[in-house]
Amino acid sequence: MSTPNPDRARAASAAPLRGLLPFIRPYRWQVTLALLFLLMAAAATLLFPLALRQLVDGGLTSGQATDRGAQALALRGHFLQLFGVAVLMGVASASRFYMVSWLGERITADLRNAVYAHVLRQSPQFFETTQTGEVVSRLSTDTTLVQTVVGSSLSMGLRNAVTGIGALLMLVISHPYVMVPVLAVVLLVVLPAMAIGRRVRRLSRASQDRVADSSAIAAEVLGAVPVVQSFTGEAHETRRFAASTENAFATAVRRSRARAFLVAFIIIANAALILWGLYQGTQAVLAGQLSAGQLGQAVLYVIIFAGAVAVLGEVYGDLLRAAGASERLMELLALRSPVQSPPQPREAPLPVGGSQLVFDSVDFHYPSRPAQAALSGFSLAVTPGSTVALVGPSGAGKTTVLGLLLRFYDPQAGRIVLDGVPIDQMDLQALRARIGVVPQDAVIFSTTAMENIRYGRADASDDEVVAAARAAHADAFIRELPDGYASFLGERGVRLSGGQRQRIAIARAMLKNPPLLLLDEATSALDAQSERAVQAALESAMQDRTTLVIAHRLATVQQADRIVVLDHGRIVEQGTHAELVAAGGLYARLAALQFS
Repeated sequence: MSTPNPDRARAASAAPLRGLLPFIRPYRWQVTLALLFLLMAAAATLLFPLALRQLVDGGLTSGQATDRGAQALALRGHFLQLFGVAVLMGVASASRFYMVSWLGERITADLRNAVYAHVLRQSPQFFETTQTGEVVSRLSTDTTLVQTVVGSSLSMGLRNAVTGIGALLMLVISHPYVMVPVLAVVLLVVLPAMAIGRRVRRLSRASQDRVADSSAIAAEVLGAVPVVQSFTGEAHETRRFAASTENAFATAVRRSRARAFLVAFIIIANAALILWGLYQGTQAVLAGQLSAGQLGQAVLYVIIFAGAVAVLGEVYGDLLRAAGASERLMELLALRSPVQSPPQPREAPLPVGGSQLVFDSVDFHYPSRPAQAALSGFSLAVTPGSTVALVGPSGAGKTTVLGLLLRFYDPQAGRIVLDGVPIDQMDLQALRARIGVVPQDAVIFSTTAMENIRYGRADASDDEVVAAARAAHADAFIRELPDGYASFLGERGVRLSGGQRQRIAIARAMLKNPPLLLLDEATSALDAQSERAVQAALESAMQDRTTLVIAHRLATVQQADRIVVLDHGRIVEQGTHAELVAAGGLYARLAALQFS
């Protein structure tokens, strides 16, 4: 992943959770309701000491002690007041808990969806430098931490902040002479806690990064288990993953140690705060400045205030962890793909007999290999409805041509024109909707055969899906599956052979029915019999549309209208099969190796 701008990183470190505001704003009414319940619960908490004071001074130690009946009635009234306060506190707290939990789940779901959608719109350049496992870690672990804060910790922090400030104000009103030492102790608690908290946050961010490293290794290896096992690499991969998890564990231990020290400091400081307040109160009672009820009220307010400070310390630790997770998510959301739709895209008319395609002096270097030209001075004009084959040694630039045409990248020089409009002036979705692709490595999703083929056109009917499967010679083997077209194909199509996966991919492209078809070694995984059948289907599908074919097996492109030979990113020959064989160049040498 690209390193974030230092200035932006410093700004984010000041208030990384501020990036969540756009996800909170749509639910302002729910937030308002949650805050209302929070204030009600805090008010009930602050009323409890007042009700207790009334109980002590008005019901137990009043002059009504001579009249036991009147005293009993008074006590009953005070206990009912206390019960009413408790009911208000319970109802308000339960309502606040529900609203805040709902907000946490909703905002986290929106955040997870936004990150996932944003990642899907990144160019392949992003995935050259970012491991898939790291993205998965951000979608799962980081968003879960954010959910913890939004769904509980933030609410607890706000509630305790309100009750703590309220208790402080009540102490100011009722016992102002206690406030100077209390505030002094608070400063002695808060300032060191903030200093320790900064270290906790740095370690929290580092811990999340190490967990992401482990997830990246696991995702990579689990996606290639057959290769790992065939090379007996299980022990090596186990050691590599164990080393990564140990690194994550060591970082987490440092974070936990710093946070434990923070918790211990806050608990000890709060105990000192409570004892100091109790000592001051007892001295005031002995001096005749306070009644017993006033002392109880003061002690409860000091306890409420100290408890609020303690909870805020805990919440502060959670906020620091979530701040690191939020910072990572906001960095991901702040990334912008270098390939974007123009502000005012141009529309190209949809051709009837295939697209017209022009490459005009295209130069391209992959971002990860800036010193090596993938294409250099590449110029090619393809007439509508024709079939052009791209051949050449591995690394010659054949797949790069298709990638540029799909605008996975933009060339550093030159331009590509499709149906009279430069593709960088077209809307990305509109451009790619005009192109059908059959890749060399067929991608099968973890769903049914029907839905895998329908991926080519989401609004296609079942009959249209079946027709595309027949055209790709996939219908027979699909019907032999346990549930036919409703059969689940497994992750990456593990229940299918390589040739079957390829035919599913071909059916998907044929269902899309685009004016431009790109075939990247589309029959590479087929046996000879299946290849002949699918090649006939592809030849039928290529009629009335423009087709670019990449092939290493030259037998599959002999009938192409034109064969373009690439070497080191340049066109070295072009013509028909017979013309190129007669020319005796690179193509003739490749043909001699294969056909002999």
